Amino acid sequence: MDVIGHLRRQLAYDDWANRETLASVRSASAPTAVALLAHLISAEALWLDRMAHKPQVHAVWPKWTLDECAQRLDELGTAWKNFLRFLEPQALETSISYVNTKGAHYQSSVRDIVSHVLHHASYHRGQIAAALRAAGATPAYTDFIHAVREGCLDAGGD
Repeated sequence: MDVIGHLRRQLAYDDWANRETLASVRSASAPTAVALLAHLISAEALWLDRMAHKPQVHAVWPKWTLDECAQRLDELGTAWKNFLRFLEPQALETSISYVNTKGAHYQSSVRDIVSHVLHHASYHRGQIAAALRAAGATPAYTDFIHAVREGCLDAGGD
């Protein structure tokens, strides 16, 4: 599998895991989990906007309901597919200039940004799982290997 195919598969997993997480958050009363999920979604959208040289649209810690999170997840899934549709392997090394939420200027490669997005989401899904357990609920089982074993991902990610 080429690098773009690999990223498609990883982002398809991310989308699946985020949707599984959303479903588990819906089953509990855990405001912390909702806040973390909204942040995870908003941050992914923010990084897409940065790579497209667009201004930040949403707060990094938005006060979204679960229905708003679901809507944003739909938009995000489409946006990532569109981003990857025309991405060439050499573009992964493109340096993106941006200003972070604290006003500091940085440059990062597209490859590093996508890696960050994936790891950031996993980190927060873990926090969401802990918040759900603390609320007496059962979190989603979002391990990558579980998604593969259950056939939740195509071999190529589409």
